[in-house]
Amino acid sequence: MTEGTHPRLDEQVEELPLLTDTATVTRVEALDEQRHDEIRRAVHRLLREHGADVTRYIGEESIAWTPLLDATAELDLPDVTRKKLRTLRERDERDFPSLVEVAFDPEEPFDFAPGQFVTIRFRGTPRPYSIASSPNAEEMSLCVRRVPGGRLSEKLCAELKPGDHLPELRGPNGEFTLQDPAPTDMAFLATGTGIAPLRSMVNYVFEEGRDTYEGEPRDIWVFLGASWEDDLAFREEFRALDDAHEHFHFVPCLTRERYLTGWTGETDYVQQTLLKYVAEDVDAPDLDPDLEAYLDAEPETDIAARIDPADLEVYACGVSAMVQTLEDVCSCVGVSGGDIRGEGYG
Repeated sequence: MTEGTHPRLDEQVEELPLLTDTATVTRVEALDEQRHDEIRRAVHRLLREHGADVTRYIGEESIAWTPLLDATAELDLPDVTRKKLRTLRERDERDFPSLVEVAFDPEEPFDFAPGQFVTIRFRGTPRPYSIASSPNAEEMSLCVRRVPGGRLSEKLCAELKPGDHLPELRGPNGEFTLQDPAPTDMAFLATGTGIAPLRSMVNYVFEEGRDTYEGEPRDIWVFLGASWEDDLAFREEFRALDDAHEHFHFVPCLTRERYLTGWTGETDYVQQTLLKYVAEDVDAPDLDPDLEAYLDAEPETDIAARIDPADLEVYACGVSAMVQTLEDVCSCVGVSGGDIRGEGYG
């Protein structure tokens, strides 16, 4: 859940179960980074490649973005370079932090299932957010993306601090939860803060020993899409799980990171990347022709495991249009409809 998911809650929030009338914020941690220096170096490289006078547009601490973009035609820069410059400007001017984990201690502890959400109220504004922590964790947490002009997310990212109180917590709600343990493998697919409920699920699966079934390991996949590497919430946790368990596979999908660094991982969207890891003998006659080519594409990782859609549970969360696409893709390659669970927002 994220800002704008359930507009009706603004009007009907009072009808939701009250969990506690106060919760104390214990931690507000930025998950993204300020990347001004990396961006300056990237712009410097782009201009040098085309023989432009870098000193005219790049200072010691900042970039003269408006003069630079106004001069792209005069500099005869290729369209692809102009696009990169516009993208880099957008990232350079982004508010910080724009992605935070908010941990809190409810006055009255409560039970919830991994994948559920709560509705919080801060400074008079209620909003639903998925619980990003496992039910077994010592503290509860949410994952918040700053939405420019958002009624609550900007306040949470810019103003919230440890010791503040959330005067109202309602819920938990939602049916986007784990199936009963089974011998199938599991794939968790997300973009952005859609990873929040999936992080709760993944941690719970390992804590409760549900990563195996009758002693046999289940392959567990996390495909997480974002523009930039530091937009991957909880990335180091997933990398640690990947290092610790042969049957856990973390596949970040970063569409813009190569603009800044030597990123060598996946750069396609989650639905495209997922298809690269599907077993070779899978027949998908109903798959969109634009996606079919990805079944034959080579992955950018050294993961040897492959996905058998007939033996798979899928959990997808993110922007509604993306979730629908992922559900369709999974259905086309042979995942049973009863094994596909999705939750969209926006």
